[in-house]
Amino acid sequence: MQVCAAPPFAADHALSCDTRWQPHDLLRLRCLRQFEGEPAWARASFERAPYAVVRRALAADGFMAIGLRGVERSQRYGTWAHRDDIETAVPPEALVLRNPLAEREALPAFTALATLQSDTAGALVEFVWGPTGSTGFELATRAPTVTRASDLDLLIRTPEKLSHASAVQLLDYLQTIAQRAGIRVDAQLETPAGGVALAEWAADKARVMVRHARGPQLMVDPWAPLHGNT
Repeated sequence: MQVCAAPPFAADHALSCDTRWQPHDLLRLRCLRQFEGEPAWARASFERAPYAVVRRALAADGFMAIGLRGVERSQRYGTWAHRDDIETAVPPEALVLRNPLAEREALPAFTALATLQSDTAGALVEFVWGPTGSTGFELATRAPTVTRASDLDLLIRTPEKLSHASAVQLLDYLQTIAQRAGIRVDAQLETPAGGVALAEWAADKARVMVRHARGPQLMVDPWAPLHGNT
């Protein structure tokens, strides 16, 4: 996030995350709570599409860490919602079969997604997955967000360990789709320890960067028990 609001609770109260909502879920909110330092664009953006994305951060009971996106790529704001503010939640996998508006479907990110949606024999078939980023946001809200230069961001749920060979196969498949569309396809694996870039896991590094609510951590195996893993 480019800007982040100070939490509306004491730091020692930030002990957990409400598991009803997961990182990358899009939340429709009844209201946007205002905190000091809120960027000027945030109110107009929320009125345009009253949605926020769940971000990875510990919070006090009853609160959720959220992120707002503006019209510009640089407009990102990390803030907080109370659970009573949440009307509905849309996980990425709920968007996988949604289609963009007809006049928007020729944008590269949507053409790449359509290819993945229609490929019943592709490498993604065995996974639960869905679009995130600007593509997911537009599919959920119908607010024009994707541009011709937008990447296609994906979340792939991997509760069981993904072998390096399978990761390479999956990465090669997605890169082929990306090249055809003329954009980047950026996939993140959701592991028991947090988010891991597919490209990083496929590279077979000694340790990979895991995005966790407590902050980024280097781990040998994000599917292994946390003790002794860093």
